[in-house]
Amino acid sequence: MNKEKVLEKLKEDEHYYGKFGKQFLSNSDISTLLTNPLALGEQSKMSSAFLVGGYFHTAILEPDKLKKFKIIESSTRNTKHYKEMSGGELCLLQHEVDQIELMTEKLMNNDICRGLVRGIDVEYEKPGIVELEGNMWKGKADIINHDDQLIIDLKTTSDIHAFRRSAYRYNYDSQAYIYSKLFGYEFVFMVIDKKTHQIAVIDCSPDFYKSGEAKVKRATEAYDLFFKTEGFEPSQYFMNLTL
Repeated sequence: MNKEKVLEKLKEDEHYYGKFGKQFLSNSDISTLLTNPLALGEQSKMSSAFLVGGYFHTAILEPDKLKKFKIIESSTRNTKHYKEMSGGELCLLQHEVDQIELMTEKLMNNDICRGLVRGIDVEYEKPGIVELEGNMWKGKADIINHDDQLIIDLKTTSDIHAFRRSAYRYNYDSQAYIYSKLFGYEFVFMVIDKKTHQIAVIDCSPDFYKSGEAKVKRATEAYDLFFKTEGFEPSQYFMNLTL
C-alpha cells in the first residue's frame, strides 16, 4: 500500500486507532516505551478527562460529529439516573458539555485564535506518517494552517500557568518534535484554562524540540530492544541505576 492510500485509511478513527494504525508508533506510545515497554499495545482505559477533551476538539474541528457523544443530565456519574441511562458506558454530563460550549465560544471569539483555526487554507484532523530512528511513526494533527505554516494543537488545562511544566510530563515535547517531522511546519499549542477560560498560544523553543527528540530516541531504543532484537528475553531485563 502506497503512502497516499495509507494516509487515506488513517483518516478514519477506526483504522487510525485500530489494528491497521497499530503498525505505526505514535506519541501516545512514548510514555509506555519509556516506563513499561511490555505494556505497549494494551488498550488504555477511557477517562472522563479524555472524553471531555474529545468533545472540545470535535466542537471546534468537526461540529457535525457531536451527535456521536451521549450526554446525560446528572450531577455526577454516581447517581442512579446516570447508571441507568449510561448502560455501563462512560458518558458526558450535561454540565460538562455546557462548560465545553462556553470554552469553545471564548476561544472562537478571540480574533487571533479564530484566524488561526479558521484560516483560508487549513486542514483538520490530518494524518501523517514518517520514518524516525528506523521505525515508522504516525500522527494526526488537529489543525494544519498552511497560511501561517503552523501545526496547531488544541489543549485544555486545569492550570494554564502550570502548562509549561506539565508539557514535559505529558510528553508534549515529543509530540511537537514528531509532528514537526510529520508535517514540516512549526508546532504551536492553543490552550484554554477550564476554570478561568484564559487562553494561551504557546510556541516551541529549540530546547523543547530537542527534549522531544531525545525522548523519541530513548523510546526507539526500548522498542528495538524489546520487539526487534532476536533472542531478547524480557524476563532477564533489569534497570541499572545509581542514587
